[in-house]
Amino acid sequence: LPCAVLARVNGPAVGGGVGLIACADVVLAAATATFAFSEVRLGLVPAVIAPFVVSKLGMSVSRRYFLTGERFDAATAKAIGLVHEVVAAELLDTAATAMVETLLRAGPQAVREAKALLRGLEQREMAPLANETAALIARLRVGAEGQEGVGAFLEKRTPSWQRATTKR
Repeated sequence: LPCAVLARVNGPAVGGGVGLIACADVVLAAATATFAFSEVRLGLVPAVIAPFVVSKLGMSVSRRYFLTGERFDAATAKAIGLVHEVVAAELLDTAATAMVETLLRAGPQAVREAKALLRGLEQREMAPLANETAALIARLRVGAEGQEGVGAFLEKRTPSWQRATTKR
């Protein structure tokens, strides 16, 4: 979008939801919000959102959370650069309103141009990955493990690979 995008996170943000957060220009989160790249727990990978997340968080942080699927809290999300500001849940609306007012003080054309500049820089880095990541997620979703993981999630049961192993 050519305009500034503000994400207001209150509650769990999982998988693609975290990808949307990574695409936002400014992210505010309630202290009670939680985050997870849960795809590996479904036998999938966060391929579609990976270029955006890696661009925002870097390879090291992305590696940890993509491979573990573990949940993390808002303070951790701020520390790793996913979230810009963490506030008490009851102050989230006030903080969001204040940020909107701050964003509206900027010249609309300047905001569009700044976003276009950033988008151009980002696309130079991410363009080669777009086709590769789309093909990867498509392949995994139709594979046996992806089908089992998604099926288990929808049926609210443990995927077969967790039943077949000892504690992880």
